[in-house]
Amino acid sequence: MADYEWADLVDDVDKVRMLVDPTSSYAKAAAAAMNRAMDDVIITSFNASADTGVAGGTSTALPSTQKTATSDQSDGLTIAKLLAAKKILDNNDVDPSLKRYVVCGPQQISDLLGTTQVTSSDYNTVKALAEGSINSYLGFEFIMSTRLNKDATYTSDRLVFAYTEDAIKLGIGKDISAKISERADKSYSTQVYYAMSLGAVRMEEEKVVQIPCHEA
Repeated sequence: MADYEWADLVDDVDKVRMLVDPTSSYAKAAAAAMNRAMDDVIITSFNASADTGVAGGTSTALPSTQKTATSDQSDGLTIAKLLAAKKILDNNDVDPSLKRYVVCGPQQISDLLGTTQVTSSDYNTVKALAEGSINSYLGFEFIMSTRLNKDATYTSDRLVFAYTEDAIKLGIGKDISAKISERADKSYSTQVYYAMSLGAVRMEEEKVVQIPCHEA
């Protein structure tokens, strides 16, 4: 696990009054900053090396067999890539009762809508997905995120992931906590301080699929 902190100094008396109200826009912004950090921890764990073995002394990378092909660097997210990810999970005998997810960015949904080989029914389904009226397709529930990283080698590829609900373990040592106090060393400004301690790890390589998607 690692510790995460967020702090800001507030001089405006009206803003200080807002801080005691958890529904205020200022308090929500502080909490959102911590939640983005939590998202980054989870996303990093998808393809980071996982410490395995009795004492965690072995470093295990996401195998190449858990990654869809990267031979065509001009393709974004396509129906074929989603089917390939589904096939990988199916071939790994992943329990079909487990929920499956795809985390992708806005560009990838746009890619799906622009795929020429989709049938009319596929197009209508993906269009509904883009409009937010549905959130599932091909057995995957879609999660939109703008926090996904690009590939270190193919820097134009956004790394999208398909995974099951139990593929990633998030451990929280200390939940998000907030403190609001006056700082004498900062001209008696009020400091807003948020902190948390957490970590995430991939539990089973067979339940995570990396899908590189070209992004101009």
